[in-house]
Amino acid sequence: MVPPVVMELDGVACGYRGRTILAGIHLSVRQGDFLCLLGPNGVGKTTLFKTILRLLPAKTGTIRIHGANIARWPVARLAGAIGYVPQAHTPPFPFSVLDVVSMGRAAHLGPFAQPSRSDMALAGQALDSLSIGHLAERAYTEISGGERQLALIARALTQQPSLLVMDEPTSNLDYGNQVGVLDHVRDLTRRTGIAVIMTSHDPNHALCYASRVACLDRSGGLAVGAPADMVTEAYLRDTYGVRTRLVAVEGDGRLCLPLGREDRPCAAC
Repeated sequence: MVPPVVMELDGVACGYRGRTILAGIHLSVRQGDFLCLLGPNGVGKTTLFKTILRLLPAKTGTIRIHGANIARWPVARLAGAIGYVPQAHTPPFPFSVLDVVSMGRAAHLGPFAQPSRSDMALAGQALDSLSIGHLAERAYTEISGGERQLALIARALTQQPSLLVMDEPTSNLDYGNQVGVLDHVRDLTRRTGIAVIMTSHDPNHALCYASRVACLDRSGGLAVGAPADMVTEAYLRDTYGVRTRLVAVEGDGRLCLPLGREDRPCAAC
């Protein structure tokens, strides 16, 4: 059985005031998808995410969640459907990790209301689902970068969304924490069926973790497909100006090895 569509972009154009950055975007994300969005700097990845989150209005086209146009949704309804995970976040006060995660329940609370016991229980469950329940009483400002990123994912999960939007969630992390965060995200999609759309600058993130890849080229064109079909030596050369070699690894996987820029070959190669 084909999983249901969670989010659909139909002919969407996005940009700022009089300037259109992307146009004619058609994209669907299904339940359980881990969709990785690749593209060079400045092509419009962040603009597209801001439009999905309705921080920017779509210039044309329609964005639907479970078949419903989100254009006029109240903010609380949108927050209940889409969870957002930024690159990094440091609060001005040393809240506990549990308090930070429970803030994800704000969309479900009335004005001036505080999280209930059941809200705090959901926050605790989100922490446990990412294997960081032991951090609940720690100060968020005193945990590692990887732990903070997992806490932000837990915060988004307490919203109980259908879709997680993640903007380069591993950009500030070391290699071990990158692997840990992406392992947890992939496990979440498989275990819970939540849909994830994530931007990354690393083609190996797409090859190793994504179920599908959306590739933006330098002209703003978008193509979507299986990782092995989308992350090709030709795409990486034409988009980033980098020569690469894709090598087979255990199973059906592949990894991308850089061989240097087109105009400056790698000395070791």
